[in-house]
Amino acid sequence: MIKCLVVDDEQHAIDILVHYIKKIAYLELVDSTLSPIEGLKIVASKQIDLIFLDIQMPEISGIDFIKAINGKCKVILTTAYTEFAVEGFNLEVIDYLLKPISMPRFLAATQKAYKAIHPQKEEHEETAVEDDYIFVKTESKGKMLKINLSDIDYIEGMKNYIAIYRNNQKILVYTNMKDMEERLSTKQFIRVHKSFIISIPKITGIEGNLILLKNVTAEILLGESYKPAFMTIIKSKLVD
Repeated sequence: MIKCLVVDDEQHAIDILVHYIKKIAYLELVDSTLSPIEGLKIVASKQIDLIFLDIQMPEISGIDFIKAINGKCKVILTTAYTEFAVEGFNLEVIDYLLKPISMPRFLAATQKAYKAIHPQKEEHEETAVEDDYIFVKTESKGKMLKINLSDIDYIEGMKNYIAIYRNNQKILVYTNMKDMEERLSTKQFIRVHKSFIISIPKITGIEGNLILLKNVTAEILLGESYKPAFMTIIKSKLVD
C-alpha cells in the first residue's frame, strides 16, 4: 500500500483527489489538509509515501514545500497552471497533473508512483491492459478484429469513433478516446492531445509541438495540457 497525503488550499480539489484515491486498491489515504504548514507537520509525524501537492498556496508554495521535505516522500504536483512544470521536473516529482484532473490521468500518475516506490514489485493492481493485444469491433456486424499493441502507431479521436493506425492501415472503431486511454497500457501508450494517443516506442523525435513517429507522415500535435506528462517520459530518457 502507498500511504497518501493530499495538500491543497481548495476543499473541492481535495475532495476530488480523495475520491480518486479511494477507488485505487494500492493507495491508502492517511490525511488531507488545506494548509501546507499543517502538511509539513503531518509529514514529520506520520508515515507518508506519496503527497498530492498543489503548487499555488497562500502560506508556502508547493515548490518550497518540496524543498522543505527534502526527498522524504514522493510528490505528484497538482495545479491549474503549466508554467511551473519545468521547475517541478527539476525537483524530480513523479508527475504533474493539470486541473481539472481526470480519473485516467490520475491513474497513470499513481502507476508511475507505484513503480518509483515499489520498483521490485509486480503491479497486480493496475487496471490498464498489460497484454500484448486487444480485440475491437469492426464495421461488419458481429465481426471482431485482433490488434497487436506493438503494431499500433497512433490512435486518432474522431467525432463519434476513433481510428487506430497500424502499418499504414486505418481501422475505425466505435468507441471514444477516454475508454481507449483507460484500456491501453501506460508502459506503451500515452495521450498527447485530445485527439491523439501514441505508441511510446514509435517516437523518433520532437520538433516544437510536433511529435514524430516511425513511418508516420501525419502531424501529431502535442497538446499543452498533455505536455507535462509527456515531457516526464522524455526527461527520463534524456542524456544531458
